[in-house]
Amino acid sequence: MNIVRLSFFSLLFYGSCFNGEAQTKQTEQAEQVWLGYLNQTRLSNKWGIWVDAHLRTKDDFVSELNTGIFRTGLTYYMNDDLKLTAGYAYVNHFPGDNHKNISQPEHRPWQQVQWHTKYPRLRLMQYLRLEERWRRKVLNDNELADGYTFNFKFRYNFLAQFPLGKIRFQPRSLSLVLNDEVHVNFGKQIVYNYFDQNRFFTGLNYQLSGKENLQVGYLYVFQQLGAGNRYKNIHGARIFYFQNLDLRKKK
Repeated sequence: MNIVRLSFFSLLFYGSCFNGEAQTKQTEQAEQVWLGYLNQTRLSNKWGIWVDAHLRTKDDFVSELNTGIFRTGLTYYMNDDLKLTAGYAYVNHFPGDNHKNISQPEHRPWQQVQWHTKYPRLRLMQYLRLEERWRRKVLNDNELADGYTFNFKFRYNFLAQFPLGKIRFQPRSLSLVLNDEVHVNFGKQIVYNYFDQNRFFTGLNYQLSGKENLQVGYLYVFQQLGAGNRYKNIHGARIFYFQNLDLRKKK
């Protein structure tokens, strides 16, 4: 299955690159900081809630803001390691290239299946996520237009966590994290960039307690922009704080 996934995403990626080679290839560079708070709270044996919030800078690590995201969802637990979530995200694209003096809002319903695999010296987390993206149209640098552009986005996320030291996955333990996420666009309004982006992260995970952990490390994003012949390389610092709460009554 892993070979099939890699082959599928490779074909999408190289196919999209081939479509853009007839044009002049343009690559942008950016250095950003990605901050994130991610919470999963279990309310009962079957139900829980999901909340996460993100803030990303635009360039030079601390120069201006690029994106703000607030996401929430309702989770159904198939079991302790397999869960289904559906929810809504609001995305604010701060003033940018084609809307220099005004923010562009985006509404994003989403659905996800997430599963965990645990070994004595390894923790794996994977999810498949589908998003429906309604992004407000832009009239000019100062005004939004009526209506929205729409497309679907499919995301596959794979995370592996390896303990460093004798204490494994316990409070005050340290782990190495490798994380990769592939984004694929589809829909009538997608013409040149079916492959959207790949996000690779490596860093350290510090287990603050049984319910909280902090991840800090290096993020590399390779993105194909909507024109098809424009690409973006992002080198970033990613700092994520995770909180996993269990509000079930103890027997």
